[in-house]
Amino acid sequence: MAKESENKENVTTENNEKNEKNVSLQTIYIKDLSFEAPNSPEVFLEQEITPETKLNISNTHRKLSEGVYDVSLKLSVESTYGEKTMFLAEVEQAGVFAIRGYDETETRALIGIFCPNTLFPYIRELISTMVTKAGFPALLLQPINFDSIYNQAMEQTSEQKPN
Repeated sequence: MAKESENKENVTTENNEKNEKNVSLQTIYIKDLSFEAPNSPEVFLEQEITPETKLNISNTHRKLSEGVYDVSLKLSVESTYGEKTMFLAEVEQAGVFAIRGYDETETRALIGIFCPNTLFPYIRELISTMVTKAGFPALLLQPINFDSIYNQAMEQTSEQKPN
């Protein structure tokens, strides 16, 4: 009888572990890194320029195995003045995330919000370091509201679906 009770406890524990919601970062890595300053050193000799800085961000993912996803956040920063490019910095930061115990909708939200929020500080630091080490004034990227971006994307997707 004691053995039967013990087996029931093991089955219950295993079921709880399978149903438990858990997100964990397995590894983080740089997938791609690029910096260009095509008009150097002349750009440093220019007087009183007003640069325009453009930011482009994208998020992709692929399923590696059951509950394990490779999530990438790519950020491109281009600073120009007139027709000339001061610099172009691109970073694709990625992480392998284990996401277990969530339904499909919750998993998509985690991939679109939680994962980019985890990766963004790494990208922000890399971009800032590259720009500064290339001789340009420090570039401080402001925090990004991935929750808002994700919700806007979901609204656009639902508007495009036929009823």
